[in-house]
Amino acid sequence: MSADVLVRRVVRGATALRGGAAWRPTPYQLFGTLFWLVMSLAYWRVPLCCDAGQHAAVVERLKAHLLHPLHPMADLPGAGSPYYSPYAVAQGAFARLTGLGGWEVVRLSGPFNLLVLLTGIGRFVRVLTPRQWAPVLGLFAMVLLWGTERAWWSGYLGLMSMTGNLGYPSTFAIGLAFWAWALTGACAGGIDGPVRYVGPSGLRSLWGYKGLGALYGLILLVHPITSIAAVLGAVAFVAGWQRGWRPAVVGRWVMAGGTAMLVASFWPYFDVFALTGDRSVDAMHERLYEGMPGHFWLALIGVPALWLRARRAKRSEGHWWRDPLVLMFALECLAVAYGWVSGHYTYGRILGLTLVPLQFALGVELATPRPWGFGRRLLSWTAAAGACVGFLTVQAGAVVPRALDPVGFDRPPHWPTYAWAARHIEPGEAVITDGYYSVHLIAGYGPDLAAPAWPDLALAEGERLRRLAAVRAYLDPASTRAERSAVARRYHVRWLLLTRWRRVPEEATVVAWSRQTGEVLARVGP
Repeated sequence: MSADVLVRRVVRGATALRGGAAWRPTPYQLFGTLFWLVMSLAYWRVPLCCDAGQHAAVVERLKAHLLHPLHPMADLPGAGSPYYSPYAVAQGAFARLTGLGGWEVVRLSGPFNLLVLLTGIGRFVRVLTPRQWAPVLGLFAMVLLWGTERAWWSGYLGLMSMTGNLGYPSTFAIGLAFWAWALTGACAGGIDGPVRYVGPSGLRSLWGYKGLGALYGLILLVHPITSIAAVLGAVAFVAGWQRGWRPAVVGRWVMAGGTAMLVASFWPYFDVFALTGDRSVDAMHERLYEGMPGHFWLALIGVPALWLRARRAKRSEGHWWRDPLVLMFALECLAVAYGWVSGHYTYGRILGLTLVPLQFALGVELATPRPWGFGRRLLSWTAAAGACVGFLTVQAGAVVPRALDPVGFDRPPHWPTYAWAARHIEPGEAVITDGYYSVHLIAGYGPDLAAPAWPDLALAEGERLRRLAAVRAYLDPASTRAERSAVARRYHVRWLLLTRWRRVPEEATVVAWSRQTGEVLARVGP
């Protein structure tokens, strides 16, 4: 056969269209898909609880009045409520189109938010390194390396807390933050500085910077506290990687920041900048600073990896803060410390994201090709041991079915549902309740509360506290019928949802009761 004859491999099937080898998933695509399936099933398995009632109530109000929703939990105007974010409005529009209720929409939002989060993590790690196993290791560090005491807060992304908060706006905002960091790194690392493993060069156009700014503005509107961590991460990438601060370069970053402010300021449902001086939720967040060692100590396994990155940056760039993960961790620690010192404890909400540099620095370091020295082997053994400890002490109950549980792992909270009561209550009718679960959940079915459970800028905090005092007076065993009637008239109360140890007032008529909790639903008035 002549040497000029080209021998071609026969290509069959779908690959014949491309004339190349068959597509193979990367390790992260494979493990990320499996993780998405497992966590979506785990999230659907656990009854929604805690803040889910508030978010379901927001969807219900937007479903009823998309453009001018009422207060999420009371028969009051809702103008100015920060719960009516672009994310919530999209949920409300989806509920109107499909006819689904608030609880169903929040439930369906979980897998969608998780998809945004996982794709964002993939892009974020790709900016840091081309190592294919780095995002896999970073993901498992993120969900396992927390502590040995349960940390159950919105925005905390351990396996256990994910079973409760995947459907929350905070999870969606964190997913967007990973995307924003990846795109910021692409812009900062590819203009004048060294070329890094970034996305398409079109990101560095003027429209790319405007789009990046719009993304940060969206994060600010969806979950303002997450936007603080997102901006600190952006500062870390820009300060660490940007080179050649020409006027044009400075102008592009100023344009990105200005776009973020414009997007946030033109949102018609509320003024996000009015939140800066609001301290109404600081008291409830003081608990974030309590028990921090027990909640987070396993994440400290990533400190050596972060230290190695700082040392490399100092050796190659002249400054330790040239590494974005190192600077991100330092800035977020300062923000958390400011929250503690100032008493503005809401800043503690970024504690979960403060662990991200530690967890992903560890993932990148352990994805280094072999052979390894003793130090890296020791770090890998320590990380594996820490992941096992975190899984067995806190996280296992989130994903291990009870039938396969050999030791009785701690389980996610299992709150009751109130569909049995909501069947009798018309949307918008006011309820007085004395139960911890019911006060957090019943508004998610459409009814209003005489006294909203959470602070909200749409309702003056003084008025909310007066309503709480009126409800306590109504439920006081020493209250008279006339006093109770006055409260019921003032707040248009039609229903009482009472725990089994609370006496039903003589003027109320019992309509239904729960076999699960013993609570009773009683009608007030005709």
